[in-house]
Amino acid sequence: MSAGEKNDELQGSEAPFVSHLVELRDRLIRAVIAVGIAFALLLYWPGPAGLYDLLAAPLAAYLPKGATLIATNVISPVLVPLKIALMAAFMVALPVVLYQLWAFVAPGLYAHERKLVLPLVVSSTVLFITGVAFCYFLVIPGMARFIQAFAPATITAAPDIEQYFGFVLTLFLVFGIAFEVPIAVIVLARMGIVTIAQLRQARGYFIVGSFIVAAVVTPPDVISQLALAIPMCILYEIGIVAAQLFIKHTQAPGAEPAASDKPTV
Repeated sequence: MSAGEKNDELQGSEAPFVSHLVELRDRLIRAVIAVGIAFALLLYWPGPAGLYDLLAAPLAAYLPKGATLIATNVISPVLVPLKIALMAAFMVALPVVLYQLWAFVAPGLYAHERKLVLPLVVSSTVLFITGVAFCYFLVIPGMARFIQAFAPATITAAPDIEQYFGFVLTLFLVFGIAFEVPIAVIVLARMGIVTIAQLRQARGYFIVGSFIVAAVVTPPDVISQLALAIPMCILYEIGIVAAQLFIKHTQAPGAEPAASDKPTV
């Protein structure tokens, strides 16, 4: 092969790669713009202070009478509400961010696979937000109630707002990701990494693993640990059923299901 032919071959392979990078850049810019717009709207209404009060409400409801959250850092009263607004903006713009991800990978999929990728993205968004809402409305109030029930009467709780924000953000991420268990099960089964039969056989290991993970990543109280482990186990079962349906509807026309993926009695 001549040097000219080699150069032509290299240029041909570089062009698609560069075009993919340009498209990825454009998708990322659109996602960042969506987060920026959501951030600007949240700054206007309800504002950083309103978002902070909303985030602090589950804990503040169980603080002793007259006690409030405190700021030990000079700029915390300004910085923490802005961080909360940015976190809320990301959650508001999450559908747009995930859509940009879907639009980037969709051209590389077959037509029968592409038609169900968007519902998968939508469901992952709903599951993540559901996990965050579950944590906000049930886990944090239950944890605050548990702490106050065991706190000595001579101690007045006055949590630092920066530490509380970091703590809540960690819990939101933990529960949001944990609620993505069905999506992970579907993807693993669809890619052929595991079969439906293997997922059923691993049920006991997953249950044990869920309680271990809950004990490690949640505060040392029974309520938050059970609140994470039990939904994960339930979502695992939902993921197995959903994986069967997803595989069935994303097979190429005329393709036969693998023997290991057929439902077992």
